[in-house]
This record gives sequence, C-alpha cells and structure tokens, in this order.
Amino acid sequence: MKNNFRNNESTSEDLRKQRSKVAKYVKLGKRTGYSLWLIAIILFFGLFFTDFDGPLVVILLVCLIAGCVILLPSIVLSYAVRAADREDQQHN
Repeated sequence: MKNNFRNNESTSEDLRKQRSKVAKYVKLGKRTGYSLWLIAIILFFGLFFTDFDGPLVVILLVCLIAGCVILLPSIVLSYAVRAADREDQQHN
C-alpha cells in the first residue's frame, strides 16, 4: 500500500512538471501568435494607405494565417493548464 502511495506522489510531480513544460510552450505560442497578428495589423494599415498590391499582401496573409494556426491551440491549452492548476489547488 505504501508503494502505491509513493507512485501516486511521483505521478503527481511528473504531471506538474509536464504541465509546467506545456505552460512554457503555451506562453511561447501566444507570444508568437500575437506578434504575427501585430505584424499583420501593421502591414494592413500600411497597405491600406498605399496601393494594397505586391508581395507585402502575401506576407500579410501568411502572418494572419500563421498567427491563427499558432494562437488557437495555445489559447485552448492555456485554459486547460489554468483549469488543472485550479483543480490542484482545490484538492490540496
């Protein structure tokens, strides 16, 4: 019975380490996604007041799409990490 309890504690510590690792990647993903959106917004207003033509439009679209693709899972996982942290605090 004691060995089972010890394994449960080590599993809990492993989960906390894994959650902290996921939180680090989530933070990086959110920064990257929002930065790409910022670049896209700046490009949009720069192109809005000019001719809206050329290779900058392609860069604008790439930044928007890449920002969405990176940001969506990052936001969902950030909610999951926060919910898991709250649940751990309630049980302790």
